[in-house]
Formats: sequence, C-alpha cells, structure tokens
Amino acid sequence: MADLLIELFSEEIPARMQAGACDALKRLVTDGLVERGLTYGHAQAFATPRRLALAVQGLSDHSPTTREERRGPKVGAPEKAVEGFLRSTGVTLEDLEIRDDKKGQVYIANVVTEGRAASAIVAEVLEGAIRNFPWPKSMRWGEGSLRWVRPLHSILCILSTEAGADVVPLDVDGIVSGDRTRGHRFMAPDEFSVVNVEDYAEKLKRAKVILDPVERADHIWNDASQMAFAAGLDLVEDRGLLTEVAGLVEWPVVLMGRIDAQFLGLPPEVLQTSMKEHQKFFSLRDPKSGQITGFVTVANRETVDDGVTILAGNQKVLAARLSDAKFFWDNDLRMVADAGLEGMGAGLKDVTFHNKLGSQAGRIARIEALAREIAPLVGADADLAAQAARVVKADLRSEMVGEFPELQGLMGSYYARAAGLPEDVARACVEHYQPLGPSDSVPSSPVSVAVALADKIDTLTGFWAIDEKPTGSKDPYALRRAALGVIRLVLGNEVRIGLSDLLKLQMNQQHLQGTQPNHKDFMGICKHIAAILHKDDQEIEVVARRILRGNYDSVSDVRKSFKESLENLVGQELSSNIWDEFIAKSIYFQFLENQLFRTPDLLAFFHDRLKVHLREQGIRHDVIDACLAMPGNDDLTLLVKRAEALAAFLKTEDGGNLLQGFKRANNILTQAEAKDGVEYSFGPDPKLAEDGAERALFAALDQAEAAITPAMGAEDFATAMQAMASLRAPIDAFFDAVQINADNQILRRNRLNLLHRIRATCLQVADLTRVEG
Repeated sequence: MADLLIELFSEEIPARMQAGACDALKRLVTDGLVERGLTYGHAQAFATPRRLALAVQGLSDHSPTTREERRGPKVGAPEKAVEGFLRSTGVTLEDLEIRDDKKGQVYIANVVTEGRAASAIVAEVLEGAIRNFPWPKSMRWGEGSLRWVRPLHSILCILSTEAGADVVPLDVDGIVSGDRTRGHRFMAPDEFSVVNVEDYAEKLKRAKVILDPVERADHIWNDASQMAFAAGLDLVEDRGLLTEVAGLVEWPVVLMGRIDAQFLGLPPEVLQTSMKEHQKFFSLRDPKSGQITGFVTVANRETVDDGVTILAGNQKVLAARLSDAKFFWDNDLRMVADAGLEGMGAGLKDVTFHNKLGSQAGRIARIEALAREIAPLVGADADLAAQAARVVKADLRSEMVGEFPELQGLMGSYYARAAGLPEDVARACVEHYQPLGPSDSVPSSPVSVAVALADKIDTLTGFWAIDEKPTGSKDPYALRRAALGVIRLVLGNEVRIGLSDLLKLQMNQQHLQGTQPNHKDFMGICKHIAAILHKDDQEIEVVARRILRGNYDSVSDVRKSFKESLENLVGQELSSNIWDEFIAKSIYFQFLENQLFRTPDLLAFFHDRLKVHLREQGIRHDVIDACLAMPGNDDLTLLVKRAEALAAFLKTEDGGNLLQGFKRANNILTQAEAKDGVEYSFGPDPKLAEDGAERALFAALDQAEAAITPAMGAEDFATAMQAMASLRAPIDAFFDAVQINADNQILRRNRLNLLHRIRATCLQVADLTRVEG
C-alpha cells in the first residue's frame, strides 16, 4: 500500500471555482484508479488560490491480473467477423477455443489482462484528468495546446511508502512531474521538496500557506470574531462570503476598520451589500443601535506595519464606494419626496417584463386587481393591498437597486417609509417577494400575503398562458419556486381560497391587457361587429371585456354570454348569419380554447409541487392522491388538513385494517358489477339480513354515517375518520360470517348493495381506492 499526493500548481484559481475543482479532481482521479483495478482507503482534495491538491491514502501497489472468457462468432463465420473478434480480444486464431453451443460451434477467447504497477496507472489517469478537466472557463497560453483555468506551472505527483517517496513520471505539454512545490507568493516563494501528505501540509504551513480551505475559513472567522468582541461589536455572519474570502487567500491576515461617520446614515443593508460586493468585507454591527459601523477585511500576507498600510488603502477605496452609495440614496430620496413612490415607479411602463407578457407597469396593474380580489380572503384591507401592489415594484427604477439588484424590495420599504406610506405597505415591499426558497420565512401580514399571492399567481398564469412551462430540470423563470411560494403562503397562513377561481381570473387578465398577439384580432372583430350592429365600437369593447373577466368552464359558455350581452345592447336577437360571421372571422375564441382554459393544467402543477412539499413532511404520495380526488382540491389548506388526518389515521391499527376491509368490499363489488353489467347502488334492506354480523354491520353503518356527515360538514376530518374506524370490527365480522355471492339472488343483490354502502361511506372521507396497501 502507498499514499498518493498530487498538486497542480497554477496562477490564481477564481474562488467560486475552487470547491467544484476539488470535487472534480477527486472524482476524475479516484474513478480512474478504480476503473483500472486499483483500490484505495480514503481520498481528500484541497484548494488554495494557487493550487489544487489530492491526497489518496492506502492505494494498492498493482492492479490484479484478470482472466475473462469472451464468446465470439460461430465457427465458419465470415473471415472479417473473426478478424474483428481477434483484434478486440488481442489473441491469435490459434489461441481460440472451439466450444459447442445450442446453435453450433463458436469461438471462445480466454483473455488475460496482466496487472500493472500503480505508478503507470496513476500517470495515465492524472494526465487524462488534467487534459479533460471540467473547468467552467479555461484558457491556453504560450504555444501549448493544454487548457487550464489559469497557466499551469508545475505538477507534483508522488507515491509514498515507508521506504520513501517516488515521483510518478508524467509529462503534460512539457510540464514534467516532480516532488517540489512553492509556498506563499510573497512571503515564501522558494521551491521545496516533500515526501508525503503530512510533510507537504507541514512544510506549506511553514511557507505561509494553509492548505485546507476549511481551516482557512475557521481561522478568518475566529480572528474576526475576537476582534469584533474586543471592540464591542457583532460580526455579521455571512457563510457565503466567508467561503469566498477563504478562497482568495493562502495566508489569511484579519484586519479591522471603521466606517466614516458621513456614511453611517445609510441603511445598514446598503453598507453591508456595498462592502460585500465591491470589496469582500465583513460587516460589524453595533449591538445597541443595529447600525453597521465597522468592517473586517482579510489580507493575504503579513506586513511589517501589521497591516496599517493595507487597511488605509482599503478604507480609501471603501470611502469612494460608499460615496457612490450615498449619492444613489440621496437621489432616490429626493425623487420620492418630489414624485412619491408611485412617481418613482412611473418609468416601469417602459420596462419590459417579458416580450410576450408586456411591461412591468402592465404586470403591476394585474397584480393590483388580483390583490384586491385576494385581500378579503386573507383579512387584508382591499384598498391598502391595492396601494401596496402599485408601489412594491417601484424601487426597480431606483438608482440604488440599479447598482445593487439584490436590494430590490428592501429599498422599496425604506422609500415607502420616507414617503409616509402605511407600515403595512412598506412591509409588503419586502415581503411580497417571500418566500424566496424552502428555508425562507413566510410573511404573515395580511397585506403582504395578498400582494405576495397576487405576484406569484400572476407570474404563473402569465407564463402558463404563453406556454413557457418548466420542462425536466429546466425552469428559467423559477415557476416551481413561485408555485411552492403560493403553497407555503396559503398553508402558513391557513388561507381558505379556491385556487381555481383565482387562476381563471388572472388568466383572463393576461389576455385582457393585450399582452397576447390575438388581442389585435379581438379588437378588430369588436369594431367589425359594431359596424354590423350600428353601434360604437367602444360599447362593444366594454361588453366584451366585461364578459371575458368572468369565470367560465368552456369557450361555448363565453360565446353564449357574449351573444346574450350583445343582444341586450341592441335590444334584439342577433341573426344566426351575423353571429356565425362574427365567430368565423374571430380566431380569438380559438385562442381562448388553447390558452385561457389552462387552469386545470396549472392546478395540477400546484398539486405536483404540493406532493413534493408534503412528502418532505412524511405524507405519502398515494395519501395525497386519495385527497386530491375529493371535491375542493383547489383549497390547499383544506386538502392538507384532510391529507394529514388520513395519514395519521392510516398509521393506526384500525386505519390499516379498515383499509383492507374497504379494499375487499370494493374489489368484490367492482368484479360483480363488471360481471353483471349493473351498478349495485340501491339502498340495501336491513330486513333481508339473515346473520347477526350482517345486522350488526347495518347498525354500525347507521351510527358511523350519523357521525361522519356532520363531521365532514364541519371539516373535522379527524372525527370523521374516528367514526369510520368504528366500522373495522363489524366489517371484519361480516366478511367472516357472510357469503356475499349467495345462491339466493335477492340476498346476493342486497349484500352487494351493502358493500356499495360501505364503499360510499368510506369514500366520503377520501378516495381510499388510491391508497396503496
């Protein structure tokens, strides 16, 4: 056994690529070694700005010799087929064995692959890994053909045993492998040799390089935390920034500075974002005021003045950056003071949301209309929700968000407060984007909930209307996230809404705004029918728009309603010739058929997202399917309440046994109905019951139904299922004592009707036919 050490030393590797490069190097090398017959105990990859390293422990010395028997063509096969088989196996014709087969005699080759030394295999694998490394971006330099993220300077590759270390011979475009590397670019640039992994890590540290990125990150965090504590400040946690900074330095030196007083009036998020994005600084917060008052920067070297010069230079650059931020902030506040927040957002009419879905201003108008509809359903004031909807996107036109797009919404809340708008409106500016992901919080303020739902539903219906749905792993418009956001908003606030009606309503709005190509056709036909009826075309348009704002189940319903409204307008019945001409000339109704009524498909998309969400909470898909089959499945709160109750019920002994009894009853009944060609749904007569178990089942069904019906009316699913559980014993006893398919046809029919009653009673709660087991 030996230990393998590889180092690929280059110019600076971008920090964002280092983690992926570690994974790729480990995967390419270890997979290649294993594929060629070597085994190993443990492997770990490391990255610094100038090097990728891989340590493989317990590597076998040789690959094993293998013997494989391969079946070839038939004896007497064409000569070319035999020659091809010989080439693929590397044997001669004399080496082939002839063996009897079911269809005659065939050639058999016994292929022996001799084992190889680990050194030769490592060289082969590493060269392949270097030449085919999956960098997101790579470059060529000099006259060579090798591509690497930055110019590759040296390759260290050694196999170490107790006897010593041997260099694995390798030459990649003139870069010859060795056992030497370099330390820190400035503090220890000289070459040195290493003999194993431990020696490599120790000598690197002496040469001012911390090899492990986790160790570098821990060093940065600990030093920064101690400095902050000593200054009475809190270090603002940012694990993403910590990982990035650890990838920028080989020898982290933590320095702390203060922010100039002239910038302390900026919102803390602006200070934090500016320092993070432009200079990779960590923020320090005053725990008393909550204001960002200082920063931590990480240098890549020690200096004789303990970083004073570095810190001064950083503070000079920081002042310039924060001056820009202050300029944006002051300008935005002046705009809000002069024109109000709606005035700031006025320019959104010239900003395209999507080339098929119109402008941002058009989208805001749709969100406002939907927020008004949703507001009473979530306990929000409709006017306040509409006001919030009009301004929540206004900060997209601010200079601050233009510089820092990640601050959208947050800056809107500051500007809303500066404009004197209600606090609920200011909160909605931030919260209407939430939840942004599975770990993000769900807003609870009613106004925020109304606008957040309207925003996400508009996004979904819009892209559904233009047939831009997620496909496979592709979801460029984050529609899955939007659907999950709606689900979490509804469930987190126990909102009771019929989602189908809202989807239909917003689908209609997408078309009424003229964001579809067929809008021109629609308006042209309105003018055409106005001329025929001798009416003003605007009157016809008003009627058309009012009709299309409604919710319909089919295009024919839209046509019928439109025709009746037009007849009311002209005060007479439209002749069939006029109406037929109108329908024939308008492709708008065909467009509606294809686009407007996509609500069931979109609702199914919500249900699929809900399945994923509930599965993470331990509710099986078949349980959800059983609840989706019930009425009201667009009320997600009701749906989840039913699913949770059913899941809990099925985990009990009574629930599991009752399910088996239900399935037995359903199977017998289904088979009998298929055989007899009739439906046994007529009420069974208890007077025809012959056995005590049969009479007891009648009584149990009467008692269960008396409890289940009011419980279902009150949406008390737990009580309904508890009542249903009381049927377990009577059903079991009935099947044990009674023969369903009796010779007496009257008894048989009555008992099959009784099975129907069992099925109908159980199906009140959920469609148990969809539950597995």
